[in-house]
Amino acid sequence: MVKKELEVVKDVDLERYMGRWYEIASFPSFFVPKNGADTRATYTLNQDGTVHVLNETWSDGKRVAIEGSAYKADPKSNESKLKVKFYVPPFLPIIPVVGNYWVLYLDGEYQYALIGEPTRKYLWVCPNTLHLCSLYFIVFRFTKAGHVRVRVREFPSDKASEFFRRLSSVFQILCRKTHLEDEIYEMLVQKAKDEGYDPSKLRKTPQSDPPPEGGPQDKGTWWLKSLIGK
Repeated sequence: MVKKELEVVKDVDLERYMGRWYEIASFPSFFVPKNGADTRATYTLNQDGTVHVLNETWSDGKRVAIEGSAYKADPKSNESKLKVKFYVPPFLPIIPVVGNYWVLYLDGEYQYALIGEPTRKYLWVCPNTLHLCSLYFIVFRFTKAGHVRVRVREFPSDKASEFFRRLSSVFQILCRKTHLEDEIYEMLVQKAKDEGYDPSKLRKTPQSDPPPEGGPQDKGTWWLKSLIGK
């Protein structure tokens, strides 16, 4: 059966949408450690109309953060379909990963929201990379004479495509508070199910009250672990 086009919220007031949102539940993502807690996003409107994105979570007592930008996919449309761009890996942010950020539900007071994307499973666009949908890595070898040999190797495009799909998977329930009432949560889960999502993949995000601030920062070791499934 062909799935219908996702319905998105129209005429979202970006200024009202700005600020901090706490993640209540989500699909696992390579942008967040597996044991991440207190995950949140802070959005700030830039003068040019784009949005600065700061995603934070805490893992093993350390703060994990990644920054990016968001912008309307079609500036002339009133639909809340945005593009979000991050650079990875966190310790050497040189590879752009661009995906869709669609607001599927938003209450009238801008207090909780349901976020998804058109495939219902993955975000995946990789423009402006070194090669179309290819992934490169650099190999350093030290010779006996003390010289350094550098080789650039490329993943096959099919493996790179799967890598980026897994990297940028997203589905979130967001709230202005660290906790969301059960009846509202169940309503949003049902909304997601009606739109074709598999709610069994949802993972509730542990949230502290009050939420943490600051602390030692993880520079990216969590990201390397996530790539090998840890």
